[in-house]
Parts: sequence; structure tokens; C-alpha cells
Amino acid sequence: MKILITGGAGFIASHIADEYINLGHEVFILDNLLTGFEYNLNPKAAFIKADICDKLLSKLFEEQKFDVVNHQAAQMDVRKSVADPSFDANTNIIGTINLLQNSVKTGVKKFIFSSTGGAVYGEQEYFPADEKHPTSPLSPYGISKLAVEKYLFFYNQQYGLNYSILRYANIYGPRQNPFGEAGVVAIFTSKLLAGEQPIINGDGKQTRDYVFVKDVVNANVKVLTDEKSDILNVGTGIETNVNEIFNILNKIINNGQVEKHGPPAPGEQLRSVITSEKFYKRYNWKPSTKLEDGLKETVNFFEMKLIK
Repeated sequence: MKILITGGAGFIASHIADEYINLGHEVFILDNLLTGFEYNLNPKAAFIKADICDKLLSKLFEEQKFDVVNHQAAQMDVRKSVADPSFDANTNIIGTINLLQNSVKTGVKKFIFSSTGGAVYGEQEYFPADEKHPTSPLSPYGISKLAVEKYLFFYNQQYGLNYSILRYANIYGPRQNPFGEAGVVAIFTSKLLAGEQPIINGDGKQTRDYVFVKDVVNANVKVLTDEKSDILNVGTGIETNVNEIFNILNKIINNGQVEKHGPPAPGEQLRSVITSEKFYKRYNWKPSTKLEDGLKETVNFFEMKLIK
């Protein structure tokens, strides 16, 4: 298949591109390189440096006639979305509509969208959250992701565009950027390897569902040929608090740091965990990487970067 991956120079999407190429697909990567890096690009992929909001994308779609669009590009910084909701909406909503319009005009058969299983659900009413959990996003970022989900339903009903919405848990692993909007794993790993002291927000008891990037890649492979349009959680169903993440990483790296706590982050969600039971029943898929194994692989990656 001929596949366009947006954000393909970034953390998650670059791994997806690698696996699609390994499976023999023809991959095109679209990225503006604002948060992605050229060194993440697979040399076997065709690279187009452009923004998803670019009106000139119509020419690319007309020329290539993609079978699948895997849309991973996003403004994903929650704090930035609060500070500048217009920028967030322009990238995440208007940019996606640009892709959707071009998809229906050129006969794209499948549209895969990376949503969020934390920001879309908001403060959870029950744990773990399934796909039927109420959606009560507390940030413009979460609102924009939910809006795109609704647009996808419209494009399916109006034009027959098949879609898979993947609501991700907290993804970690190699290539995550510790200096951008990255999660706690990349930040703690880079600081510990540099001999610096990570600061844990508040009491560190806030929990997340940490899923390894390779398991997320496998989920993106599974939905490639799914003819049913649907919303699917991608997570482990296991809550892990920040203190536990710090202690596991500290044990792996073993440089003698101790827990140090700072003030809590304003408005930080206290608990977030999702279940992928629906995904498992359909595909016999579930995350297979144990947290400690995934953290070890992540540390090894960051160590190799330091050596280079």
C-alpha cells in the first residue's frame, strides 16, 4: 500500500514508518520539522517538508493517490494549548480538515488518527476508562482531539471515509524528545544519565498508563486493513505513579540519586488509565512489553545517544 504518515520525523510516527517500510509498504512522510528531527527519518521513505495546514498539499494527494493516511502530526503540548487555543485549533482541527478534504477528493481508503486516552476523557469517573467513558476534556488540546474524532464520524457518514481512531495512553520509548513536550520517562532518563536531579511534581502519586512505543506501532499495523470505522483505546490498563517511574529508572541507571519533590503542577490530572479490552477482542492484541523492560530499552537508547 501507499501510505502517507504525518509527523513522521517525530517520536511515535517515525517508529510507525519504520515498521510499515519493514512490511513492504511504500511510505511517504510529511513533517514540518518544528518538533520532529531529520535523523528520525527512514531513508527508504519519501520525505516532504511541509505543514498539514499547507493548501498546496492538494497537489501531493492528487499526484500520489495514497491508499492510507496515518495522521500522527499534532500540536500536543497541553500547556501551550491553554496559552494559545487558536494555534492549537488551527493545527489540530484545521490542519486535519485539510488532510480529510484531500483524502476524500483523491480516494484515500483508510484514515488512521492518533487521539488521546487521557486528555479526551478528562478526570475519570471510573478506572480503567473504556471507549464508552464520558468525554470531558479539560484543555483545548483535548477538545481539539475530540473535535477531530467528530469530524471523522462526519466524513465517514458523508463520504464513506473509513477510519480508525486510536486513543493513546502515555507513550514512552526510544526517540522521545526530553526537551519538548515529552513525558516524564524521557525527562527523568536524560537528567539521570546526565547526573542531574529530576524534580517530581507534588507528592508523585499521580498515575498514568505507560505504554511502550513498539506496542503502539503494532496497534497501528493491526488497524491498517480494518474495514470497520471505530474508536479504540491503546493502553495497558495498569496505573503507575511518578514515584515508581523515578525509582525504576534510578535503579536501572544507578547513579545514587534520591527522590526530590517540587510543587504540584497546576491542574495536573491525578489519575489516568485506559483499557484496551475492545482492541484485544477484535485483534487478539494487547501491549506485551513489561514496564521495566521498556524502561531498560529506553535507557539504552539514551545512553547510546550520549556515547555518540
